[in-house]
Amino acid sequence: MKARERKRERMVAQFAEKRQALKDAGDWEGLQKLPANSSSVRLHNRCKLTGRPRGYMRQFGISRVTFREMALNGLIPGVKKASW
Repeated sequence: MKARERKRERMVAQFAEKRQALKDAGDWEGLQKLPANSSSVRLHNRCKLTGRPRGYMRQFGISRVTFREMALNGLIPGVKKASW
């Protein structure tokens, strides 16, 4: 799944200018002929380490599960478990 997502990212970057030009011109038939995966809405945020699609934390680029494991092991600077 991570490889498929990277492929989509490359395709979105490759067709970004052409896609924008077709949108500006209003050529909807031309847009239909482009690959479906070249659309930016097909991208989904995934954990950089595990590829988990849910519980993604944008600030760190990882899932909440991975974040918790790394925080408890002291691998994320400035983050520690709260206790009061």
